[in-house]
Amino acid sequence: MGDSRLKQVRHHYQVIADYDSPYTEPFFLKKGETVQIGRRDDEWPGWVWCTNAAGESRWVPEAYLGGDGRILHDYESTELTVKVGDVVPAVHQESGWLWCTNQSGQNGWVPLKVLQPLQSDR
Repeated sequence: MGDSRLKQVRHHYQVIADYDSPYTEPFFLKKGETVQIGRRDDEWPGWVWCTNAAGESRWVPEAYLGGDGRILHDYESTELTVKVGDVVPAVHQESGWLWCTNQSGQNGWVPLKVLQPLQSDR
């Protein structure tokens, strides 16, 4: 997740609405791996449903994909469950989602629409 092409944010956000991740198992893709590209997400522009060689499927940022389905840099699909009032630091943003660390020290994606920047980070 340390690719320099990713939009760096480095801010703290407060959770303003609960978010429960629908995915319990993480999905990992390595740079150079090839996936089958499926449909684009209507709710979250910039995300594409992809299937790896093992037949596992998850949403992947379009920015992580080459036109031939080759992964441009490592990707992890973990989504975090967060609760109102939690404060989460974010490292980078991708198509309406932030890569954050929750109260338990777990890293993953949280939708930007349930977050508000802390005043001290503005």
